[in-house]
Amino acid sequence: MAVVLTNGGEAWASGRMAGTESDDGRYVGWGTAAGTAAKGDTTLFTETGSRVAGTVTVTGTGATAKYQIVATLTAGGALAITNAGNFTLSSGGTLIIHGDHGTVNLGNGDKIEYTIQLDPA
Repeated sequence: MAVVLTNGGEAWASGRMAGTESDDGRYVGWGTAAGTAAKGDTTLFTETGSRVAGTVTVTGTGATAKYQIVATLTAGGALAITNAGNFTLSSGGTLIIHGDHGTVNLGNGDKIEYTIQLDPA
């Protein structure tokens, strides 16, 4: 399993700090293909369904600050989910954090809640 801040995510974070990036990275999507998340990724592995706008919070201050997005995605049919990530936009946009995981088999209406954190530690 790998979870990475992508190259695009690094540029996004720099833009947020500089005040030049207004998108807050709240859109979470998932995918169904195998692969290992890598810094150079710009898309999920076979993204499926619609992205969901998550809830963004910032906890802590200074070196302990964490930028967090929590989103619940619902399967519209049988799916085998293997990866997820957050984006700047509801479609297209920049993939910020990408993570892969073991296959989670879902039926229609089943849900996964993802918590994605950008942690400076």
